[in-house]
Amino acid sequence: MSTYKELVRVLEGFAEMSRTRSLTLGEALDTLDEAAYGFIALIIALPFLQPVPLGPFTVVGGLAFAALGWQMWHGHESPVLPKKLRDFAMSEKSWRILVNVCLRIVSFGRKFTKPRYGFLVSDENSSRVGSLILMTAGLLMAIPFGVLPFNNVLPALAIVFYCFGQLEEDGLMVLIGYFWLVVTIIYFGLFFFALWYFGSAAVVHWLT
Repeated sequence: MSTYKELVRVLEGFAEMSRTRSLTLGEALDTLDEAAYGFIALIIALPFLQPVPLGPFTVVGGLAFAALGWQMWHGHESPVLPKKLRDFAMSEKSWRILVNVCLRIVSFGRKFTKPRYGFLVSDENSSRVGSLILMTAGLLMAIPFGVLPFNNVLPALAIVFYCFGQLEEDGLMVLIGYFWLVVTIIYFGLFFFALWYFGSAAVVHWLT
């Protein structure tokens, strides 16, 4: 079975399980058993592909990605998520909306993926590259920026493209993931610089 069909089956299964009660993210992901890091990270990253900040959930999600990257770097076969993220529950309606959005994004992404640049997605290289992307993007996402636009979507793009690259054995998608990671670092860096610059100017103006 292709990765796409497997992902569709899993996402639809999440919505079906939520019909009788609120379903936590941990319960949903437990159905994946020892699925690949890329598969789990992709599912978690999809809800963050929106410009609206998700508040504390963005911080928790970012720390979860950083934890996944840390575990991948140290060679853990089965990833473990933080308890707060595992306990995050959503209703059937929320799962249905999330599943529909996820399927559209994944279907769109598949139009551009194919096996290429295999040296970037070999077991050893993919593990190192993936762990760096997950840890860096996750830590940036976890910074509590409040109402800063795109503080979740830019790191999520880096993670999603890496995951597409790993799951579809597409090295080009991994490179695009790195591109979005660089964009994220620059974007956050400019924000910090502006915060420091205008903050310093305000202090000087106040003192004088």
